[in-house]
Amino acid sequence: MPGKIQSHVEQLLLQNYSPAAALLNPDGDILYINGRTGAFLEPAAGKANWNIHAMAREGLRYELAGLIKQALGSEGVVRLKGLVVKDHLGLAQGVDLSAEALSQPESRHGMVFLTFASAPLLPAAKRGRSPNPKVLELEQQLLQARTEIQAVRDEMQTSREELKSANEELQSTNEELTTSKEEMQSLNEELYTVNAELHSKVDDLSLVNSDMKNLLNSTDIATIFLDSGLRIRRFTAPATQIYKLIATDPRRPLSDIVNDLDYPDLETDAQEVIRSLVFSERQVPTKTGRWYNVRIMPYRTIDNVIDGVVVTFINITESKLLEAQLRLILSQGKATLESVK
Repeated sequence: MPGKIQSHVEQLLLQNYSPAAALLNPDGDILYINGRTGAFLEPAAGKANWNIHAMAREGLRYELAGLIKQALGSEGVVRLKGLVVKDHLGLAQGVDLSAEALSQPESRHGMVFLTFASAPLLPAAKRGRSPNPKVLELEQQLLQARTEIQAVRDEMQTSREELKSANEELQSTNEELTTSKEEMQSLNEELYTVNAELHSKVDDLSLVNSDMKNLLNSTDIATIFLDSGLRIRRFTAPATQIYKLIATDPRRPLSDIVNDLDYPDLETDAQEVIRSLVFSERQVPTKTGRWYNVRIMPYRTIDNVIDGVVVTFINITESKLLEAQLRLILSQGKATLESVK
């Protein structure tokens, strides 16, 4: 394909004395360039763009659009003369353009052959007439007007390109926001799943706590669980008959709670059990005449870590009363025997 295009272009150039020229597709994209086109075309700033409308120098861009459209809609060569183009130094020169739509061969149908030709800036002198000051002044004004119009057009084109760039950035930002929204949705679904699992575990834990509470209360044994700082963790209902415990007492130090025990060394013994890991057991009376077997044992977590103590109180009042009665009977029997002697 490139070789065939080059061969066809070279034949056209020979027919037109090899002018500065370009072969375009219907959209204005440059397919082939011949000769020195630097005075009329220059690469656009930014990303490489080989479109004639982007590369045309100041003074040609908008005229080219109309010329190419006219050529595509007619047969033969279409010309546009007397244009003014500025180079990179801002210097002006005249230029004539010609465009021809190709119809043969079929593979080139719709392509446009565009040529550039330098032309003088003073058409009146070119025609051989004596320069008329008014005509020259009008031509200068016309040149200035064209230059100003071209400047406005260039600014409009620049604004269009900036708007296009801003629109592309906005589109990119919108795509990023869409991606972020999808990621947030995915994260939200994961959080919902984790929350459901956590809720299930909380329900299971609540059920286990309820089972434990019912189990402890069903034993009818007064029990108090203390942490390593001897603060109350939990207690069973029978423990309220010994300590004046209420529902809000957990996390309070045991020493702050009023009790009926005649056991001032309970906290000391509890600290010793935590230190030595050896349980303590004592028979302790109360101020109301009851007796309790008080056992203090280390509290072990499921990881086998000592994290406080468990204090149980078993009512042995009846045993103590029977023991006292037995002692009394033995004492009376001993006295009777001694009197018989």
